[in-house]
Amino acid sequence: MEQKDAEARDRGAISSASGVVVQVREKKGPLRAAIPCMPFPVAVICLFLNTFVPGLGTFVSAFTVLCGARTDLPDRHVCCVFWLNIAAAFIQILTAIVMVGWIMSIFWGMDMVILARAEQVQVRGASATHLIEASSPWAHPPTSHPDDPAHLPAHGFTPPLPSP
Repeated sequence: MEQKDAEARDRGAISSASGVVVQVREKKGPLRAAIPCMPFPVAVICLFLNTFVPGLGTFVSAFTVLCGARTDLPDRHVCCVFWLNIAAAFIQILTAIVMVGWIMSIFWGMDMVILARAEQVQVRGASATHLIEASSPWAHPPTSHPDDPAHLPAHGFTPPLPSP
């Protein structure tokens, strides 16, 4: 039994007394992994465009890749990811006649907003953690005495000290 638990832990599953909890990872195809993580307002605009003109928001999002937007394809060249997004836009435009492209376009826009929101929450969480760590009195303990010249600012101005 312990051997099965060890194998399950190696695969990412966690065993507990009440049962087995399995970790699930979503495997994205190349087109879906090429969706750029844009700033939240840009993602909302792309969703709006995709809702009313299928493929237009996806087409606009392709250019954000050229501006440095991150994707889930870090090993691919920027131009390749750009063309993958252009291909997704054309697929949405061409299949919009039979409603498939329009629905795909709306889901693509929703994925853009979800990615942007997740990135926004992740950045805020990281900055909050950084602020908490930086404000901790133990984060930067004094290494020298306050009167030591190495402790003074480099620009030569010393703030006045309060009189005792």
